[in-house]
Amino acid sequence: MSDRHLVGGRYELAELLGRGGMAEVRRGTDVRLGRTVAVKRLRTDLASDATFQARFRREAQSAASLNHPAIVSVYDTGEEMSTDGTDVAQPYIVMEYVAGRTLRDILREGRKILPERALEITAGVLGALDYSHRMGIIHRDIKPGNVMLTPSGDVKVMDFGIARAVSDAQSTMTQTAAVVGTAQYLSPEQARGDTVDARSDVYSTGCLLYELLTGRPPFQGESPVSVAYQHVRETAPVPSAIDPDIPPELDALVMKSLAKGLDDRYQSAADMKADIDRYLAGRPVKAAAPVPVPAAAETSVIPAAAAVENTSEQRAVADDEQRRRGPMVLLGVLLLALLVLAAIFGPKLFSSSVEQVPVPSLSRMNESAARQTLTDQGLTAGNVTHENSESVPEGQVISQNPTAGSQVDKGSSVDFVVSSGQQARTIPNLIGMNKDDAAAKLRDLGLEPVLKDKQSDEAKDVVVELDPGVDEKVPAGSRVVVYFSTGPAQVPNVVGMQEADARKEITDAGFEVSVIQDSTTPATKGEVLQQSPGAGKDLNKGGTVTLVVSTYVEPTASPTPTPTPTPTDTGVPTPGSTPTDTGLVP
Repeated sequence: MSDRHLVGGRYELAELLGRGGMAEVRRGTDVRLGRTVAVKRLRTDLASDATFQARFRREAQSAASLNHPAIVSVYDTGEEMSTDGTDVAQPYIVMEYVAGRTLRDILREGRKILPERALEITAGVLGALDYSHRMGIIHRDIKPGNVMLTPSGDVKVMDFGIARAVSDAQSTMTQTAAVVGTAQYLSPEQARGDTVDARSDVYSTGCLLYELLTGRPPFQGESPVSVAYQHVRETAPVPSAIDPDIPPELDALVMKSLAKGLDDRYQSAADMKADIDRYLAGRPVKAAAPVPVPAAAETSVIPAAAAVENTSEQRAVADDEQRRRGPMVLLGVLLLALLVLAAIFGPKLFSSSVEQVPVPSLSRMNESAARQTLTDQGLTAGNVTHENSESVPEGQVISQNPTAGSQVDKGSSVDFVVSSGQQARTIPNLIGMNKDDAAAKLRDLGLEPVLKDKQSDEAKDVVVELDPGVDEKVPAGSRVVVYFSTGPAQVPNVVGMQEADARKEITDAGFEVSVIQDSTTPATKGEVLQQSPGAGKDLNKGGTVTLVVSTYVEPTASPTPTPTPTPTDTGVPTPGSTPTDTGLVP
């Protein structure tokens, strides 16, 4: 291991990706799994503050409990001592690395976003919020800076730093808690410090859509306080007042999401997304056309102009005219309010009263029991859907709408979602990886690795086989056998052994035998004189070991040869030869 510093002993940091109010985010590498991640660390000057520590931990807990393609995933979290000499515990969150840009960056470029694309982006955000709401988490800080677009155009919602569980968020917040959120996207109930629920995220998403359509948020002011006041007291101009090309249906959709009253808004992220989907499909939206609101400037044009040049007498006339107009405007507002109330409550006043009943809790019931419970309460089962859940067993109810305890008319329907169990895991291709790294990756997927060795030509500890195999789908928690190589085998030493024994030794080790005979080297016949490869060398199974085997035979002694007799000279010349001198006188 090198002496480089790794966050949590595992994550090597690279360039800075962004710096927020309380943290910085850097691109990093998970050296164990070899994947690119984003590492978010609390600033060291805030790390000793218990409030920021709690908020940072809450972000990790909230996001880690959510598993949705439009929500940035959290892989790991922890803390370590800072390296800048302050010696404080610095928490960090390891997240999915998303290559892309935030909507804030795109809007700052000033490029116009087509209405259809704005709706598609907003639908992606609402899909993520619908999931988080059903999992019991309210985001509370939806804004362009917390929504990313990937290069392929997919939406990723991030930063659950001020998210709350529904049970916590439904309790009245303190004045300090009411400050959280971003002023330009703050719901009226957040600005007042009142109770919040999923409809608060709907309002913030409406502000986001407003800005995507018009290029500006619905309210602007010199300070966050003035903007928050407008969210509580004033009505934003319809989007078409800023961009005349925006159709009335989108005015209706946006203004319904920005309704001051909780009951006047879309009641869930799913409801708002359904209206967007209807518009994109060319069908009518359910949101009613907004009531036109006079621009604030129109009521002040006359006195403002008169104050510049009019005489005192003219100013008196203008003031009198303004005083006379005031009661008329007030009367008009009251009449409008009465008409709205009559439209809402009139039918109920003249119809027979309908008995209301509380919605029972269906949590963790099976579908059959849930239907029977609703029937017993005088209600009916509405839309029943199924989806994967990491925490709710298969066949049990995950969530319901309306929520338990709500008062509804008898005979009303209740929608609920039934768990399909944990999402099936796909066995990744781990062939060629180190066995320990492969086991860690399987554990990260929620699977149980079982390591088994297997003789192979591959290097030692390299994964050579998986059971189940690559790309097979298995339930979460399944066992996966990881076969890893024991490495090439070693050649045994057979020099000096008899050929038959040497052959058996080598074939038992998984190798083939080749023999070369040597008849010249003095040795016992059948003795192995040499081998190649030599003893202890690595050789793949099925490889050949060549043996030099003696066939030497010791030679026997040769017999002494019998001498051949020398012929006697008779003096008689051989016919045809030249006569020799015999010493005789002719």
